[in-house]
Amino acid sequence: MGAIDSIVIDKRVKGIIFDYGGTLDSRGDHWSHVILDGYRKAGFSFATDVFIEAYIYAERALAARPPVSPSDDFRALMRKKIGLEMDWLFANGHIKLSDIGKARDIAEFCYRRARECVEESAVTLSRLSRYYPLALVSNFYGNLRAVIADFGIDCYFKDIIESAEVGVCKPDPAIFQLGVDALGLSPSDVLVVGDSMSKDIIPACSIGCMTALIEGRPWPPVE
Repeated sequence: MGAIDSIVIDKRVKGIIFDYGGTLDSRGDHWSHVILDGYRKAGFSFATDVFIEAYIYAERALAARPPVSPSDDFRALMRKKIGLEMDWLFANGHIKLSDIGKARDIAEFCYRRARECVEESAVTLSRLSRYYPLALVSNFYGNLRAVIADFGIDCYFKDIIESAEVGVCKPDPAIFQLGVDALGLSPSDVLVVGDSMSKDIIPACSIGCMTALIEGRPWPPVE
């Protein structure tokens, strides 16, 4: 059963906003943990702080020169992201050239984990969507619609507010206001569900929304 299945719905709630990454696709775990699990499963044993540097490098590279296409599903996204991490790890002497071939295995590990978690979340989303309008508010790379369509949950959301599309990123409360507006409700009528206190809960509270925190393994990973 997915983490979001344990949410107790307040009687005041008239609509629900969900975060995506870390909330619906990883049982509350920051995605750095899932990716690091993939490296460990593939046999890599470099220190966690080395991985953190590679992870940050890839995130910045995706933001600075986004190679992500709006049509990329999560598998395609992970292949690009892991590829960038591998580039950094090799350039800094942490892996061998022959190790780069394992990037696809790690990406596939991440894709399977996400699909498994989203399938769990879909059970709850299906049930909630019968009673509440739902919206998705997420910091993402410009391909979130393709990702959730591939996972089969796009049908549950009235609207999708993605940072790359609207030009506003969490923790700016304005991105949550866009979600509230998309639902056609007042902030006090909306429950925001997310996995980050700083990026989801605090900004959503600041505009008057109710909130629910999905707790998992936080950023950054530790040994």
